[in-house]
Parts: sequence; C-alpha cells; structure tokens
Amino acid sequence: MAAAREIRLKSRPNGRPVADNFELASVELGAPGAGEAQVKNLWMTVDPYMRGRMNDVKSYVPPFQLGKAMEGGAVGEVVASNDPALKPGDLVQSNFGWREAFNAPASAVQKLDPQGLPAQAFLGAAGMPGLTAYVGLLRVAGLKDGDVVFVSGAAGAVGSMVCQIAKAKGHTVIGSAGGAQKVAFLRSIGVDHAIDYKAERDLNAALAAAAPDGIDVYFDNVGGEHLEAALNAARPFGRFALCGAISMYNATELPPGPPNLVQMVGKQLRMEGFIVSSHWNMMGDFHRDLAAWVKAGKVTWKETVFEGIERAPDAFMGLFTGENLGKMLVKLA
Repeated sequence: MAAAREIRLKSRPNGRPVADNFELASVELGAPGAGEAQVKNLWMTVDPYMRGRMNDVKSYVPPFQLGKAMEGGAVGEVVASNDPALKPGDLVQSNFGWREAFNAPASAVQKLDPQGLPAQAFLGAAGMPGLTAYVGLLRVAGLKDGDVVFVSGAAGAVGSMVCQIAKAKGHTVIGSAGGAQKVAFLRSIGVDHAIDYKAERDLNAALAAAAPDGIDVYFDNVGGEHLEAALNAARPFGRFALCGAISMYNATELPPGPPNLVQMVGKQLRMEGFIVSSHWNMMGDFHRDLAAWVKAGKVTWKETVFEGIERAPDAFMGLFTGENLGKMLVKLA
C-alpha cells in the first residue's frame, strides 16, 4: 500500500473561493487491478472553469462532489501497470488532477509523446488552453485576412496563445491585461497595443485609441466591461468568440449585461460561445501548426508554478486575484 494526498472540496464557495472551502486528505493506494495502471502525478493544472464546478448547478460538466477529490488535468508517470498498453515510466495525461497519485483503467489515461516539449506544456500551450485559443480564433471567430483582433485576459494561458497565433498569421493584435508586468509580457510576444485595464479610467477610450478604425475579432475571456468596450469598437460584421467571463465567476448576484448589446443588430455582429471539448477533432491540426510556430520562434509561453499538492488551493484562488502570468500550474513531484 502507498499513501497519496489529495485535495477535496469541503464546502461550496459563496463568491470568491477561500481556503476553508478545501481540505487536504490522505488515501492508501493498493496495487493496480486488472486493466489498471498506477500513476504518480508530476504536474496538475488549475483553470478558471473549475470555479463553475464548485457550484451545485447543472452545467456542461457535473459539479464537484463535497468530500471527494476534485478533478482536473494532470500529467504523470506510470509507476505500475496491469495492462499491456502501459508500462512503468510511460508519461500519461489524465483528468485525475488534485491528487499525488491514483489507480485508474488504462483507457482513462492518454499516453504522451512529448516530442521535445516539457511535460507540463501539455497542460498549457500544447494542451487544452492552447487548443482553446486555436479553436476560438480560427473556427469560432473565423479569422480572416486583415482582421484586427482584440483579446481580453491576454496574458493568461489562453489569451497569450490567442495573441501569438494571430500574430503568427500576420494580424494586428490588441491585448488587455492587468498590471505593468503583464503588459510588458504582451509587448514581448509581439502584441501591437497592450492595454493595462487596471491603470485605465475608461476602457472604452483606451480601446478606441488602440484601434481607431475598430476591431473585427474579439476573443472574450473576461466579459463585463471588456465585452461592452468590444461592442463599441466592433466594425460591421465583426465576430466575437466567447470563451469565458472570469469577471463574474465569483459574483453572488448576476451583474447586468452590457447595455450596448443592441449594437449587434446595426453592426450585424456574430457572437458565439464555445466549449473546447466540442472541438477535439482540431487537436491534430493544432499540434502540427504549434510545432511549426515554436520552431519558427513565433510562439512561446509563461508559467506560474506553485509547488506541492497542499498549495493547489492557493494556486486556484490566485487565478481570481491575477497572480498568474501565463499558465497556472502546480508541480507535484
């Protein structure tokens, strides 16, 4: 038997999550059963969408259960196997994050070929966040030649990939992020106009100054005032890809919607929400293009790393206070 620690949801947050909503527990792992493998997690991810799973409401994914280990993306190493498809030492990806180790059917994990990339990249730039950026920009927003692209949450894991994919394809990119460090990062990856929304008194005016002729594509990670500003700046037939709205994830009462939604009619805009899990069929194209962009020096990424399973709640809570530059990760081994 081997002991492994895990993070469980102790109580459902009311507003922004706090430390008391989580608990650290220890479990004993036996040998893997028939068709199973035992995996030691090396890295896990925390992502804003997990906040929605803490509420006991029906959504596109089921809520986390109280008193049980939470779930999320992880990369680990097989340490024992009772299935011929896996052997000790294999690197695998799973949805069994928030724990140091686990037993699971071999079919529940995905064997990884890093192809020279660091393992944790498959939780960020080469994984779900990167694919989200690729899908939202190219399929949902239908990026076209000459488009001016506006990205909110632009220094995060998804937003920074959106910016770089758009730049790799030759577009003018405007990115919004909070704080001088994040703005400097946006400039370092080639963003044409970086807006520090925390330093701006009027986001509408800042976006109008950055895009005096308007925007064609808006990739929305934030919602709220950013969505309102994007509507004001949109050119006719603009396309909005709605990925998230982190500005309202912890709201105890739903805020009013943008007061200028009527502009969608006169400007003939298209606004579409999307979930990346409906677009896994683009992963092959994404990895092919990403490899070319990385080789050409057109794409890079940043990571903010917390160490130890006990720090996972701190990493998650930090997503809502802007502590992350790039992908927020937890190193487990």
